[in-house]
Amino acid sequence: MHTVMAEEPTVRGEQPPHRHRITVEDYHRMAELGLLAPHARMELIEGEIVDLAPRADAHRSVVMHLEALFRHAVGAQATVLCQTPLRLGADSEPEPDLAVARVRPDAHHNSRPTGADALVLIEVSDTTWHYHHDIKVPFYARHGIPEVWLFDLPRATAHFFRGLAEGHYTDETATDRPGLIFLPGLTDVAVDLSEVVPTA
Repeated sequence: MHTVMAEEPTVRGEQPPHRHRITVEDYHRMAELGLLAPHARMELIEGEIVDLAPRADAHRSVVMHLEALFRHAVGAQATVLCQTPLRLGADSEPEPDLAVARVRPDAHHNSRPTGADALVLIEVSDTTWHYHHDIKVPFYARHGIPEVWLFDLPRATAHFFRGLAEGHYTDETATDRPGLIFLPGLTDVAVDLSEVVPTA
């Protein structure tokens, strides 16, 4: 005997619950008041506080390797920021693993770097692929970041997001054999990524 279950009626005029989003100023004030754990890893994404996964040894090793490569490559042409909060608008302060940013006269001492400073952001994913690929990359595009590199450690793959247009990246490429890659916005500056991501 086949039983047909009636659909639940839709309540007309029903509104979803309101989600209170906080600003960057709220976020900093919470930290000053001790409402956030002092050593907790978190970031503010479009008004919501996101807890970040603890850094595994492989993640830490790759970030250190990339930081050394970038610092050597860019010299005085750019600033390399490692796990430094980046202010994007009034309600977002993500913490990319690395950022290659324009040189500022104040060396970022007077205020935190912003999206206007960024040339390329680099994220390293070990257990957080979907968060980085599905949430953070589109988020960076909406905020006008020219280019994002995402390293997928379990699959030993590097992904490159370029061609920013109308808040989207139009060019996504992926390779398990990255080689010499030029950095955007700089003159003849390239990094050799061939040994960054260890193969399985």
